[in-house]
Amino acid sequence: MVRYLTVDSFDYDTPPATDGRDPATLVDDAVADILARAEHWLGWDGRPVSKGGNAWTPHKVMRRVADHLLDHLAELECRLAGQPTVPDRWHGRMVTTDADFARFTEIDLDEATSRLTRLAACYRSRLSTVDTALLDTAPDNGGWTLRQVVHHVSRVTGYADMLDAPG
Repeated sequence: MVRYLTVDSFDYDTPPATDGRDPATLVDDAVADILARAEHWLGWDGRPVSKGGNAWTPHKVMRRVADHLLDHLAELECRLAGQPTVPDRWHGRMVTTDADFARFTEIDLDEATSRLTRLAACYRSRLSTVDTALLDTAPDNGGWTLRQVVHHVSRVTGYADMLDAPG
């Protein structure tokens, strides 16, 4: 079994660009965008979209969005608590599970809405209390600032782009 398919597949050395938007609202906006698009995935025809070297389905998009939000929320919380972060070892977009090919129904959208809006609320609550200087402080051991991490997370809409865009 291949255990870590995506460890070296992303450029973690180049920090994401940031702008003047309030970091506490970025994830809310991204989740709202994804959920609005997901309404159009109801009645999906069962054929995955092949894009970026991967197969994409509604369930895979929702799984990747939730995983990505959860991974970086854990990173944010560990860093704010002064604890070491746990490296991301998900298979990520490289794997499409059997469950990803299931029909995408109103119940699935309702579950995803509940899950993703709760995760966005966690980001909003946590980030609304973080001092601006702390948001822009790079970790002592290198890496992205918390602001850069949140901007990266807000680009989670890219998963929905894979399903919506032509191959």
